[in-house]
Amino acid sequence: MADPTVRVPLAKTGLTVTRLGIGTAPIGNLLSVVPEEDATAAIEAAFRSGVRYIDTAPFYGYGLAEQRAGRGLAGRRRDDFIVSTKVGRLIRPGKRTGNEVYGDNQSFYLANDEMCCVLDYSYDGVMRSLEDSLKRLNLDRVDILHIHDPDDHFEPAVKGAYKALDRLRSDGTIRAVSAGMNQWEMLSRFMDHGDFDCFLLAGRYTLLDQTALPEFMPKCVRKGVSVIIGGVYNSGLLADPRPGITFNYVEAPKELISRVRQIEAVCLRHGVPLKAAAIQFPLGHPAVATVLTGVRSAEEFRENERLFRHPIPDDLWAELKAEGLLAQEAPVPGEKEGAT
Repeated sequence: MADPTVRVPLAKTGLTVTRLGIGTAPIGNLLSVVPEEDATAAIEAAFRSGVRYIDTAPFYGYGLAEQRAGRGLAGRRRDDFIVSTKVGRLIRPGKRTGNEVYGDNQSFYLANDEMCCVLDYSYDGVMRSLEDSLKRLNLDRVDILHIHDPDDHFEPAVKGAYKALDRLRSDGTIRAVSAGMNQWEMLSRFMDHGDFDCFLLAGRYTLLDQTALPEFMPKCVRKGVSVIIGGVYNSGLLADPRPGITFNYVEAPKELISRVRQIEAVCLRHGVPLKAAAIQFPLGHPAVATVLTGVRSAEEFRENERLFRHPIPDDLWAELKAEGLLAQEAPVPGEKEGAT
């Protein structure tokens, strides 16, 4: 059982984050419209529980998620919570194309239809992005800035975005420099080209996918870099392993569904919901500071909180390893808990 409200250090920044954080992509109307009152109630439920870390981004709802986060945070004591947002995408009027849409020109975010993202990892672009985010959040500062998904833009991210974040950290505008991605390889390269405090890694260190374990996670421990884990349910597969469910945001292959069903069978033998094992697993690694879960309602948050607190016997992790369903070298909760 994990306590979602325990605050742990984020590397050597002086910041502390709760072990559970909330992600705001869903309240940016990701794939479905979320009523304003549900978005507000989700943030309120998190704060009532004692969770004090919220992550957002300009891309989420083309500004809507940041605006809703700002409204949910209004009136709260600023030093009582940690906020992170992202840079690399400026929200501007225009038509959505490329990675902003899928299928027959459908948008991922059902909000602000007249707006699109302009990729900009330059020094000046980062400064403009932060200024825009602060206005939407109605805050005078954010604590952590992530370079957002610079997959095909490594050089501009290092020479432009990182330099801007490093300057913002030096002058005290932000406390932590980070990058957030769905891959670990480029995050690892970033560690060789700059002084990063933390990384947001989505989907690559989960109950199903531990591809970041052999190289990336130990490197973070050695360098004193904290890891924020996102995508603990692998875009749905670890929540509901049925035909048609998604993995990495596309339909999951049959063999992965079969593997998750095997994992679920072990969990059920120990009286543990699959989602509880999924949300708690990353906490066992000493590099991991916090786990982010996106929520679109108070009910979803409360479910994640219950799952986070659900007791998990050591024998469950041992059986998963014995069955070849979990990497043998993966540290598990109760064994090496902590954060860098």
